[in-house]
Amino acid sequence: MINSLKIKIIGLVTVTIIGIVSLVSYVTYRQQKEMLYDMATYNTNVLNETVKNSISDAMRSGRSQEISAIFSRLRSKEFISSLRIVDETGKILISADQTEIGHFLPEYERHELKTNFQQKFTLSENRRVFDSFARIPNNPLCHRCHSPSIKTLGFLETELSMGYMERFLEKEKRTAAISTVLIIGLIIIMVSVFLIFYVDKPIRKLISTMEEVEKGNFDHRTIISSSNEMRILSQSFNRMVERFRDMMEANIVHERELARAQEKLSHHRETHLMNQKLEEQIKEIETLNVNLEERIEEIEEANYKIADLAGELEDKNTTLENAVSKLSTLYKVGLAINSTMESESLFKLIVKTTMDTLRAQIGYIILWDQEQHEMLITTLIGHDGLSPSGTVLPRKQSSVSSWVIENGKPLLIADINQAPEFDRFSAMGYERKTLICAPLIVKNEIIGTITVVNKIDNSTYNHEELELFSTIAAQASIAIKNAKLYDEQQKTYLNTIQALVSAIEASDSYTRGHSERVTYYSLELAKKLELPQDRLKIIERAAILHDIGKIGIDLTLLHKEGRLTAEDINDLQQHPTIGMKILEPIEFLQDVRLCIGQHHERYDGQGYPNSIPASGLLLESKILAIADAFDAMTSDRPYRKALPVEVAINELYSNAGTQFDPELVPHFVDLLKDSQFQSSRVGRATAMA
Repeated sequence: MINSLKIKIIGLVTVTIIGIVSLVSYVTYRQQKEMLYDMATYNTNVLNETVKNSISDAMRSGRSQEISAIFSRLRSKEFISSLRIVDETGKILISADQTEIGHFLPEYERHELKTNFQQKFTLSENRRVFDSFARIPNNPLCHRCHSPSIKTLGFLETELSMGYMERFLEKEKRTAAISTVLIIGLIIIMVSVFLIFYVDKPIRKLISTMEEVEKGNFDHRTIISSSNEMRILSQSFNRMVERFRDMMEANIVHERELARAQEKLSHHRETHLMNQKLEEQIKEIETLNVNLEERIEEIEEANYKIADLAGELEDKNTTLENAVSKLSTLYKVGLAINSTMESESLFKLIVKTTMDTLRAQIGYIILWDQEQHEMLITTLIGHDGLSPSGTVLPRKQSSVSSWVIENGKPLLIADINQAPEFDRFSAMGYERKTLICAPLIVKNEIIGTITVVNKIDNSTYNHEELELFSTIAAQASIAIKNAKLYDEQQKTYLNTIQALVSAIEASDSYTRGHSERVTYYSLELAKKLELPQDRLKIIERAAILHDIGKIGIDLTLLHKEGRLTAEDINDLQQHPTIGMKILEPIEFLQDVRLCIGQHHERYDGQGYPNSIPASGLLLESKILAIADAFDAMTSDRPYRKALPVEVAINELYSNAGTQFDPELVPHFVDLLKDSQFQSSRVGRATAMA
């Protein structure tokens, strides 16, 4: 805090202002004091002349006794402290105070009278006075009473009290002090406000931006318009950040290029070492040629053989490089293909990875159904003219995929013009120029084909790419088979558990079809909210299995028609927890398990079994809660008849924000009002009945 620039500036300005104001106040005080001295001098001179004239007039008229009366009257004035006439020895001849007549002045005043006849301020009896001596000369008018030989008849001493002037001076000092403090305070406030709005606030903005840049947020910018200097500073800082970001990006690119160059260099280094060995062998042969002239022919033949070996070695190096490149590509493709077990995602990943590897414009997978003798397109990338989902291709002699399925081996068409037996235009609507098609084979059984069409650079496919593509197809076949097995395993799990749920519902006519209806409502709402496919699968499974925990509830309690006791309610509220325990061993249903455990939690955190607030609930569980509650309200129960849809909608709105998510309820109600949804809902209800 002490090291703050704002505090330093305010402190410096405060000290400077205090110094300047103090100096000005001191100079003003000195001037006032000198003015006071000048005023006292002037008043004393005027008083002395007036008194001397009064004394002269009284002496000429023979009224010398009036002098004491004049002194007494003058001394009654507030500003006159003392008035007396003394001789050269300091003896008091006449005084306004009759008790002083005949006494001598104090020693220091007599000394001043003799040595330094001047007007001055003195401190007498704790009082500040202005002491003045004025000479009373002997003039011709006084010769009848005084001898002409006497030059000075005496000295008029006047003491003026400075109290009234000092009170004025003190008042001025207080006024000046108060004004000084107010001025200093006002200046400090103005400087502080200026510093806060024009220095501190812009600097804080810059510091905040610097912290963002330090965290790696190079897109953060600051705009300061409080002053031209700060605006220029902020613009310069923004330009500096942009240049720094460009330098960072350039540095990353350079590092990547350097890494690639190092990889190439390590490869070339091995070749270079081999070349060095060859050069050493050649040098040895040349040395032998010099030393063994008689064996020149044999050495020449050896040289020819070495040259042939070098050529073969170069060919083998080239072949080895190609093999390493293929193995590296196959390894990367294998990692990508084996990264997922979901069929739809796997198909897209296989096609996309293969297209990237072979730089193809179009790629697709066709599955072969031996029972139906149909070719089904599952994935098509690079061509938008046809929706691949469920599309069946006709089998004909000019079809590339039909040929591959019939012959069970891959097909390379480098140039379609050289293969007139095949169609130039595919049944999917695009023109073929060059392509590779390979069968997907698992245990000598063809399950489909994978095809890449037309290279991005408009070149043609070759036999090396055919070999690479065939290897990729073999890996893809295994991955597809594994994905199918995984799907079948999941379906087996789900069918088993769903059979248990159906068994529970079949025992009670009131709840028959409940899970199917809740699944339908939940999926429709999730689709309306545009949830991704993987989340749709979670909510579908959770809706089907949401009441599986009722397996652990006593059937008599499930079918009880009378009023439920608190213990009955507590037992029923355990079915989400029981359901989570049932699904706990099944690893791929962990998200579904969590959703089932929350489907009776409330938006306000008052639900069961764990009273989780809205912030801790999954979106899928909040959707499931609405669908479950709506179906429960619109279905017959042992203790009541089904509510009308309008009443159920009002209940949803009434409990939005407490039991249900207030943002989801309007979407669900809009779904209920949709005519297509209503007809589908009625049809399902009729079919289940």
